[in-house]
Amino acid sequence: MVSSTTVAVVIFVAAYALIISEKVHRTIVGIVGAMLMILAGVITQDQAISHIDFNTLGLLIGMMIIVAITSETGLFNFLAIWAAKKVKAQPIKLLLALSGLTMVCSALLDNVTTVLLTVPITFSITAQLKVDVIPYLISQILASNIGGTATLIGDPPNIMIGSAVGLNFMDFLANTTGIAVLCFFVVDAILILIYHKELKTTPDLQAQVMRLNAKKQIANPPLLKKCLVVIFLTIFLFVVHGYLGLQTATAALSGAGLLLLITYTRDEHMIAKVLSKVEWTAIFFFAGLFVLVGALVETGVINMLAAEAIKVTSGNETATAMLILWMSAFASAFIDNIPFVATLIPLIQDMGAMGLSNLDPMWWSLALGACLGGNGTLIGASANVVVASMAAQRGRQISFLGFMKVAFPIMILTVILSSVYVLIRYL
Repeated sequence: MVSSTTVAVVIFVAAYALIISEKVHRTIVGIVGAMLMILAGVITQDQAISHIDFNTLGLLIGMMIIVAITSETGLFNFLAIWAAKKVKAQPIKLLLALSGLTMVCSALLDNVTTVLLTVPITFSITAQLKVDVIPYLISQILASNIGGTATLIGDPPNIMIGSAVGLNFMDFLANTTGIAVLCFFVVDAILILIYHKELKTTPDLQAQVMRLNAKKQIANPPLLKKCLVVIFLTIFLFVVHGYLGLQTATAALSGAGLLLLITYTRDEHMIAKVLSKVEWTAIFFFAGLFVLVGALVETGVINMLAAEAIKVTSGNETATAMLILWMSAFASAFIDNIPFVATLIPLIQDMGAMGLSNLDPMWWSLALGACLGGNGTLIGASANVVVASMAAQRGRQISFLGFMKVAFPIMILTVILSSVYVLIRYL
């Protein structure tokens, strides 16, 4: 008789292999894998539902609704042109401005949404300046993942860690924002060093960009005012949710509900349009993934892996934190960081149950490794894939090896900086 542990491992490994191969869409893999766990009797339906982190799903849905409505206002076009004019359309300063804008937006929204909004503007401005768009796109990919590292809501791994451990918006602000900002400036300095010869234009072309009217990009000023009020209220809720005893999903969904209420009270067509922009494929992938990992928890696989990890590092806090940081960085460079983080969260929790007293360094090592590791290759994070496909649609190819040649050494450098930070701050 085959044990339920063996069945759980076989289904999980097969699902992981399919996600990496991209032969079947990962959402389908998540749903089918979760259902196979239930059908095979590994876990019951009630157990499966108890393992779905509805706080993570609610936070993602709420933020996606807010961003979908805000994107109708033209705010992101305005910000890009405003940034270009602030630096007098000088190519090197423009790279800093656009990547800086991407980083800030990725910290406050999610990084896929950010690049969807900023990349078309980058193409438009670089075409007018007649400079190569590729350095700008690479800088925005790297900045989106670094920005995502900085806050609780910037990147799905942070949302998952925060939800599982009870870390709030202010915890991430205090622990990951500083190192993320340092990494951003180091990365941009290296990119300018690599590409400075290509980042040149003429005074005439700069004058053309300076004549663009940023204010004309705002398509709907009344809607923009409503969006900005709700965004600030939502961010305020994120900041104080820990003190109010609220979950992050409550903050995001409150903001989304309020914005829908004051913008499209009875407009069914617009409500349907906004809800259609929620990335339901990502939401269902998450739900399936939580069930797959939950099956490993229920069968004791995670507990066994935690025991092995503690054996390898002899229970030493410093060695365990460094193992988690570097393992999550390398894994996230080549496989999706979301399933990896979903697997490691219960693993670290079990390490705590086995006597590892201080888990703080482990959580921050996981957050930094998983988010920054996504910069290593073109498939390391969803934002990377999105930018590459948008570039291909416009006739510019970002090759896997071409990107990796620049990005992988930069990723290693940011992980070294993070290692030093974790060692000094926590260990």
